[in-house]
Amino acid sequence: MEEGNDKKRVLVVGAGGFVGGFLVSEGLRRSYEVWAGVRESTSRKWLADERIKFINFNFEETHEIAAQLNAALPADERWDYIVYNLGATKVTTYSDFSKINYEYLRHFTTALKSADKMPEKFLYISSLSAMGCGDEKNYTPFDETMIPMPNTKYGASKLKAEMWLAMDGIPYIIFRPTGIYGPRDHDYFLMLKSIAKGFDFSVGFRRQMLTFIYVEDLAEAVYEALKKAPVKETYNISEDRSYTQGEFRKLAGKLMSKRLVVPVKVPIWGLKAVSAVAEKWGVMRLKPSTLNRDKYRIMKQRNWNVDISKAKSAFGFNPQTSLEEGLRKSVEWYKKEGWL
Repeated sequence: MEEGNDKKRVLVVGAGGFVGGFLVSEGLRRSYEVWAGVRESTSRKWLADERIKFINFNFEETHEIAAQLNAALPADERWDYIVYNLGATKVTTYSDFSKINYEYLRHFTTALKSADKMPEKFLYISSLSAMGCGDEKNYTPFDETMIPMPNTKYGASKLKAEMWLAMDGIPYIIFRPTGIYGPRDHDYFLMLKSIAKGFDFSVGFRRQMLTFIYVEDLAEAVYEALKKAPVKETYNISEDRSYTQGEFRKLAGKLMSKRLVVPVKVPIWGLKAVSAVAEKWGVMRLKPSTLNRDKYRIMKQRNWNVDISKAKSAFGFNPQTSLEEGLRKSVEWYKKEGWL
């Protein structure tokens, strides 16, 4: 058991997804009493540990969430910590970004107050996309003093959620992670799958600096922040360096024993056209498209450099997994599971 833990109780909301499963696993590794907040339809494939306690939430109704919280614990008990990881990164209609990323959070925190279940700390997983495109001339790293100017519907919905937490008097900690990758992730898997076939697609001809955070490093950072960081603060989360697309390609190709990977650069105007078509096709099929106009704005962004000094100072954030090591672990998992 973690020193000084005293069997802390944590509720992970949005536990069924890629990141959520690792947040649950890290809590169990630290001997916490871990609760998984999921929807009735959520797959529990990665939540099979018998120690996990479940709550099936209906995020549409505040009073129903409050009733579910009250039914889970006696009136005089609460969770020490809540990690709110629920969110959507792709949707069929853009209004769903606001509904899922903001309105569901508002319903949940309102229910927490109504049920008198406010935790000691409430950690919200936001996104670096809440900041917008930043400095694309000098590539100045993002830091927490910069004014957020989101340029996507997704980023705007995340910032809106952050602002709600600040206005609603929640004892929040906000994480703004950069690109999260690791075993079970689908988005970066598509890049690896393409490289495994000998092609690496990138966007634009100007230099692009990419940053990453391995999912297990993110999960560890969450629990260290819950233990050590003050509330009402926001932290950027990333590995402490950036990479070019070429560096990513060489690392991935080496790990998959690809001697020749052909770089294919797509002009930004070409990506914009393809994104618009893919988005309309997704709407027609009533299925979210991985490529859309919102994703286009993210992909064309040149500067993802991140300053993580605030997180280092506040709770000793020190990600241990380099991109090479994280990709190695990911590729091994994808091969084992038959994805590659």
